[in-house]
Amino acid sequence: MLLLNSLRVILPVSPCKWLWRRVPVPRSMPVRPCSLYTCTYKTRNRALHPLWESMDLVPAGDRQSPINIRWKDSIYDPGLKPLTISYDPTTCLHIWNNGYSFLVEFEDSTDRSVIEGGPLEHNYRLKQFHFHWGAIDAWGSEHTVDSKCYPAELHLVHWNAVKFESFEDAALEENGLAVIGVFLKLGQHHKELQKLVDTLPSIKHKDTLVEFGSFDPACLMPVCPDYWTYSGSLTTPPLSESVTWIIKKQPVEVDHNQLEQFRALLFTSEGEKEKKMVDNFRPLQPLMNRTVRSSFRHDYVLNIQAKPKPLASQDVHT
Repeated sequence: MLLLNSLRVILPVSPCKWLWRRVPVPRSMPVRPCSLYTCTYKTRNRALHPLWESMDLVPAGDRQSPINIRWKDSIYDPGLKPLTISYDPTTCLHIWNNGYSFLVEFEDSTDRSVIEGGPLEHNYRLKQFHFHWGAIDAWGSEHTVDSKCYPAELHLVHWNAVKFESFEDAALEENGLAVIGVFLKLGQHHKELQKLVDTLPSIKHKDTLVEFGSFDPACLMPVCPDYWTYSGSLTTPPLSESVTWIIKKQPVEVDHNQLEQFRALLFTSEGEKEKKMVDNFRPLQPLMNRTVRSSFRHDYVLNIQAKPKPLASQDVHT
């Protein structure tokens, strides 16, 4: 996948400021490659959303995503390390509407924005983050927990720069990607997210892009370090089974108006009949023979109480 460097127009900004500016995509140039891996495929899903028109693209693999995480079936793994997140806000480049979601992309030629630890053997570089959401607040997340849906889900996509030379290569190979999933639930206004939401009217239509400088996506993470992890796939074509998923247990709160700004985006280009960008999630996939591991003990959730130990046998004298 060729990256068009001419579209990466970076404005000099101080580390303490965020900045965006509309950058028109020249009509004479090829369509910009998409690091979400959706723009390469001209397919639409007639059942749920505009990506999936033909199910022929779904591979016959046994590690597909997303899945329903069953809390009682997840296995506590004491060997799982804490996940360390180190993002450089100045690596943030721009935000754009790719016709399926909106992506915030990052400069990834060096290890300036990385994650390590957790279930990972190497550092993984941040490439982009994006969201999935529903038409209403009752659904929208790709993963579910005990069949509970959330209104939206954040995905932070990282690639293994130790084993692979590019994101494009990593996205097709086992252990190539690591994606952190964060659930969004209705609640209080999210101040840091609002900086992102304020730019969305400028990328309402497909293929619009604005510069978005100095943003630290760590501000979108929950405080609780607990997570689930499993081996899975991309949730958009080509659905490669290359992803180590790290799903945060604790959701973050956003308010209804912020989600409504997501829903005001369009799948369609300017001049086309408007189609609202909603329900841009893939249906759940079977777990098959995989194990979902957790970084935290959860016996208390199962209401398991320690049984009293039997008293040691002893002689009773009367």
